[in-house]
Amino acid sequence: MKVLMVLTSHSELGNTGNKTGFWLEEFAAPYYAFKDAGAEVVLVSPAGGQPPLDPKSDLADFQTEMTYRFKADPAAQYALAHTLKLDTVRQEEFDTLFYPGGHGPLWDLAESADSIALIEAFERADKPIGFVCHAPGVLRHVKAASGEALIKGRRVTGFTNGEEADVALTDIVPFLIEDEFIALGADYQKGPNWAPFIVEDGKLITGQNPASSEGVAKALLAILR
Repeated sequence: MKVLMVLTSHSELGNTGNKTGFWLEEFAAPYYAFKDAGAEVVLVSPAGGQPPLDPKSDLADFQTEMTYRFKADPAAQYALAHTLKLDTVRQEEFDTLFYPGGHGPLWDLAESADSIALIEAFERADKPIGFVCHAPGVLRHVKAASGEALIKGRRVTGFTNGEEADVALTDIVPFLIEDEFIALGADYQKGPNWAPFIVEDGKLITGQNPASSEGVAKALLAILR
């Protein structure tokens, strides 16, 4: 079993002067869910190398058993510091695809032709694909074979307008996932802010927020089994 995880290379939080990137827990929890299931995990990002970590995700309040495990795991730290370039991997080499969130993907992966083509290739190959928190936003330009939006008419979730308001970034992000998905004709669903909430629509798995990250990974593994 071979898993491809795609991380952001974007580090600037709009024009605020603050930093963003990927959210540590949304990487660590799925990473170990996959590894503990015996999977080979390959990490990629648009620029390759070390993806930018959202500094807020490294604060004490947001640490979990899995983030502590990562910080004590030199092999995982090395793998993260040496991600391959996104444009060097092919769908045929992997069994499933997973995107961790953090705000970074809204800027780079959502607009990346390489990312869009990769997701479309996995979907056409009928392989499970998973996205958590802000990462579902990378689906905004992804098309189904029909040429319509991949998420049109499909059950999906992602970071809610309420959660974005809670972190005071409603006017900073390039788009709001909830609004964007509804505009694209998706059957957007959500649970309570910050509580685990995972939506499965066939082999498309989406999670609402950081608390949903391990659940998305486990849903992908259940399909693969």
